[in-house]
Amino acid sequence: MTTSANDSLLARAIARPETEEKVARRILDAALDQFTTFGLRRSSMDDVARRAGVSRVTVYRRFQTKDGLVEACLLREGSRFFQKLDTAVAALPTMEERVVEGFVVALRYTRAHPLFGGLLRLEPEVVLPYLTVQGGPSLEATCDYLTAHLRRAQQVEGRGDSDPRPVAELMVRVAVSFLLNPSSCIEMEDEDQARAFARRYLAPLLDA
Repeated sequence: MTTSANDSLLARAIARPETEEKVARRILDAALDQFTTFGLRRSSMDDVARRAGVSRVTVYRRFQTKDGLVEACLLREGSRFFQKLDTAVAALPTMEERVVEGFVVALRYTRAHPLFGGLLRLEPEVVLPYLTVQGGPSLEATCDYLTAHLRRAQQVEGRGDSDPRPVAELMVRVAVSFLLNPSSCIEMEDEDQARAFARRYLAPLLDA
């Protein structure tokens, strides 16, 4: 995937609804199974077509290239992640509680997800650049998402009008670091420990 394609990937995932076109969904389902079973490097458009039960022409007609298919797959799973995150925290009354629960949900979802956490374990050399040295655009888009939530909370909860983006970036960087390397002197083996960590170290950042 090119850097320019990656630049807007998460931003588009946040806003993009899932396709309702049945064949495209079938191909994306097959691509997810293929990529998470064999990795990106060992998977071809022909492999995905066979798994989806369609012709390779059908796959190429909808996604043009393998990079296009990978991007579409990432977009759909990214969109599902943000929807799940929003749903998980929507009913919580304060931003502090949403930050705590959002951290727990984000870690659980990404670690267990076959594409995000799975590929990180299967092909770390492929995935790591997009989360580290080439991860600026993804970081920026995720920070945009969290910044918008924090800004709304400032207005509703009367937390002042300071720029929430530095706080958002700190929170995102902490979450990504635990996804990349869960080994730590900080106990976070279960959700209660993750919740306690977020409550002690992340929630206070809201008042920074």
